[in-house]
Amino acid sequence: MTGAPTPLLEPREGIPPVIADAAALAEVVAAFAAGSGPVAVDAERASGYRYGQRAYLVQLRREGAGTALIDPVACPDLSDLGAALSGVEWDLHAATQDLPCLREIGMVPDVLFDTELAGRLAGFPRVGLGAMVESVLGFVLEKGHSAVDWSTRPLPEPWLRYAALDVELLVDLRDALEKELDRQGKLEWAHQEFDAIASAPPAEPRKDPWRRTSGMHKVRRRRQLAVVRELWETRDRIAQRRDVSPGKVLSDAAIVEAAIALPSTVHALSALNGFGHRTGRRQLEQWQAAVDRARALPDTALPMPGQPVTGPPPPRAWADKDPAAAARLSAARAGVSALAERLSMPQENLISPDTVRRVCWEPPAATDVAAALAGYGARPWQIELVTPVLAAALSAKSA
Repeated sequence: MTGAPTPLLEPREGIPPVIADAAALAEVVAAFAAGSGPVAVDAERASGYRYGQRAYLVQLRREGAGTALIDPVACPDLSDLGAALSGVEWDLHAATQDLPCLREIGMVPDVLFDTELAGRLAGFPRVGLGAMVESVLGFVLEKGHSAVDWSTRPLPEPWLRYAALDVELLVDLRDALEKELDRQGKLEWAHQEFDAIASAPPAEPRKDPWRRTSGMHKVRRRRQLAVVRELWETRDRIAQRRDVSPGKVLSDAAIVEAAIALPSTVHALSALNGFGHRTGRRQLEQWQAAVDRARALPDTALPMPGQPVTGPPPPRAWADKDPAAAARLSAARAGVSALAERLSMPQENLISPDTVRRVCWEPPAATDVAAALAGYGARPWQIELVTPVLAAALSAKSA
């Protein structure tokens, strides 16, 4: 791209009406089924405002069909649209962020092209949609509405314009990135990555999600951990019932503060940060009840510190636990880093850091490195490139 970028201010056909009833949705399904080429797909969530990660607007664009903006609250079942696009390539930016909420409403791609991941593999330093459209296509997208509350109804016109523009150039970006990946000899690698995303099963619910409370490193004792768990689970039930973000019900910082202080009365709780004068008496009593439940638990029912470790220990502990493994990991990281630099891509896209740790902690025989990588989910292109690097690292001796 040369010259100053051009602001992209309006969708080519203007802002389409929001599809919010069955008859209008049926027309969209027919139009997109009759379209040609790949389909650009995007979804807007209300993270930070609503409970969960559901979609509150779905945007699509396809040659011959134009752009559609669909309200998945009014039209919660888009499986007919998903079926109409079966076998069609879906172009998404950061696909793993949108696929879970699309799956909930019946939209699951068979084939996809992820423009963010393509940018990473091609070595672009900035891979946000706006940055990619500007550097690759020479247009500036207005990004001021990315963090708004998309559950708002009716959606303001400037938000709808922003949403329509997000899919306006997505297929053009995909085409340009395909050419660049092909030029670099990485197109087959990208297709393997996209196939892995499309075929991945839905993520399992996270075990003990309360352990991810921000500030948990300050919580040392098991009784305090029990307070975090009780407050987190109480907050989650309230947030789900009210359909608001959990952070709007009670902050993580307040949960940790109460866990450390272990208040025995509502008065003591109300003196803590996060439970001040704006918290009503009834609310304070429900939080204190959660603290009291944790205080009353027998020692045998208290959560254990840390999560059960299923893989290697933290790398910082390797030097003490197994110096030879630490030496292998150091050599492997250096080799992977050098290879990623030569290939102009982030190390984590070349091979998962967790995979490297697992291979170095429990090293397979030199002839079995490729099989070990495949067992950890590495794609064929990764296995081909990384196996020689890791095989050399596994022969590293501790000092």
